[in-house]
Amino acid sequence: MKKLIGILFLLVSLSAFAQKEKPLVQFTGVIYNADSANVVVPYVSISNKSYHNAAVIASYNGYFSFVVHEQDTISFTAVGYAPLTVVIPANLPNKSYTTQIKIKPQIINLPVFRVFPWATTDEFKRDFVTAKLADDDLEIARKNISRASLAALTTSLPRDGQEIQSANASQMHTNLVNSHSITNPLLNPLAWGSLIKSITDGDKKGN
Repeated sequence: MKKLIGILFLLVSLSAFAQKEKPLVQFTGVIYNADSANVVVPYVSISNKSYHNAAVIASYNGYFSFVVHEQDTISFTAVGYAPLTVVIPANLPNKSYTTQIKIKPQIINLPVFRVFPWATTDEFKRDFVTAKLADDDLEIARKNISRASLAALTTSLPRDGQEIQSANASQMHTNLVNSHSITNPLLNPLAWGSLIKSITDGDKKGN
């Protein structure tokens, strides 16, 4: 009785094992860029997710050929391309499966990486404390209208047309006023000398 039970258990185990073992298939193909049918993708990594992640590498011209099982899940990965998964069909008549694999290019945006000139926090603190901040707009305006700045500009910058015209008009006005002014002889030292001399000479004649 025990022998019979053992034989039945062995048959059931063999049957279960036979059911679990799927038919082998020769999987062959070429890997292309999905955006351009004429561009092959070389050296793509291919792994069998259903069979211990067994891996192979496609050739430089995108060609591959290896043995898999029916209904195995095959993964295709390459740098710069989105991963692609292919499931091997079941009940293949010729025990081979040939196809074109098209993987799509993928742009990966890496996070921003900032490089700072300070190696340590202490160096940053030292530079921050001793940093010379630039003047703001108000301080720049104050420096531009300071007495020293205006004096320097006066000696270095040439006069513009308006300044020259104002100076000429002022000079012409001064000349015009002086040409029509009457000089008071009492304010002239020479006239006083002449008057005194006349008085002295008159007194001498009278004597």
